[in-house]
Amino acid sequence: TVAKILELVENASSKKAHVENFITRFARYYTPAVVIGAVVLAVIPPLFAGQSWSEWVRRACTFLVISCPCALVISVPMSFFSGIGAASKKGVLVKGSNYLETMSKLHTVVFDKTGTLTKGEFKVTEICCADEAVNGENGGNSENGAKARDEKQNEVLELAALAESYSDHPISRSIRDAWGKELDQSRLSDAEEISGHGMKVKIDGKTVLAGNGKLMDKEGISYTEYTSVGTVVYVAEDGKFLGSILIADGIKEGVKDAIRGLKRSGVSKTVMLTGDKRNVAEAVAKEIGLDEVHAELLPGDKVDRVEELLRELKGNEKLAFVGDGINDAPVLSRADVGIAMGSMGSDAAIEAADVVLMDDDPGKIADIVRISRKTMGIVIQNIVFALGVKFIVLAMGAFGVANMWEAVFADVGVSVIAILNAMRALRA
Repeated sequence: TVAKILELVENASSKKAHVENFITRFARYYTPAVVIGAVVLAVIPPLFAGQSWSEWVRRACTFLVISCPCALVISVPMSFFSGIGAASKKGVLVKGSNYLETMSKLHTVVFDKTGTLTKGEFKVTEICCADEAVNGENGGNSENGAKARDEKQNEVLELAALAESYSDHPISRSIRDAWGKELDQSRLSDAEEISGHGMKVKIDGKTVLAGNGKLMDKEGISYTEYTSVGTVVYVAEDGKFLGSILIADGIKEGVKDAIRGLKRSGVSKTVMLTGDKRNVAEAVAKEIGLDEVHAELLPGDKVDRVEELLRELKGNEKLAFVGDGINDAPVLSRADVGIAMGSMGSDAAIEAADVVLMDDDPGKIADIVRISRKTMGIVIQNIVFALGVKFIVLAMGAFGVANMWEAVFADVGVSVIAILNAMRALRA
């Protein structure tokens, strides 16, 4: 992890912001222009107006000193360097100044749900057997009825745990944790993980399905839909629906404040994309105050939704996607800025992202937006100040009003002031 972070930091300087590229292009034309101007200033008046060579050569030298673009070439990259440094103090890795510039124009922030807005710490909270779900039979109030229910629930949980034993998904781990016993994987064969649907395996020669409603529909199995808020895993054996397992995932601490912080920092729209059931997604979105939610999405559907949201943007408005899983990598790459969780996030997500939250705190996104906007303000201040002073003193030097002292101020003095101003971004 340390090696990857060091590599990203080393490569960050190669990803320049548009403003930095503008300064590079500007210097390409500005430098020869002022050199030609100085030569003209030194030669034309003495040749055609009979002026003193020494006076006009002095003015030309003063003109060259004034025109040196040090203030721009140094202060603009240093402003971004300071901004990236301020972000790193917050525990956020920004992979290049171009991403810091883009963050300053954020209009829409799109979140994945699991592991990003929620803890990703799933726990089985309820097991419902098919007989109970369909007929409302609780097995009576007798001791035998309760025992029968427990046996059915254990059967559903064991089959689900076996089916999910090859998967490393947080939901799969929660089911295995709920079972809590050693699993005999010799009973398993032909395990297949169906992306966005669930698991299909053979247990003791019987085909067992463990997944969401889409998996049941895909396999043509009639099931009773669970309406409680939470992630539901449906279990079926040889085409017969056995029951469902409710898994709850708590919202991360501070997420509500993070969304409010984004609004205060100037982000206009917050959106959540998830593969969960709509009622679960809407309940989470309502609780934390999101503007929009899209549920029951496959990994490819998330890219399509982000494409739609990108088309809705106007002018310089930008979109960021925040995610942590390997399935989020394509969306992180497609967004204007991809933000990944550095602690719980997958390697693929961290690699694809442009910004990495090292402590997985969504509240840091608002901090980076504020840092990026302050940094861009400082960059613009430096450009306007440096060019304004230079053009005024250049005119004064050409007419002989400015001497070498003013020239030194216009070069070194302005550079020092611009650099000191750029360092203010460190305290953003």
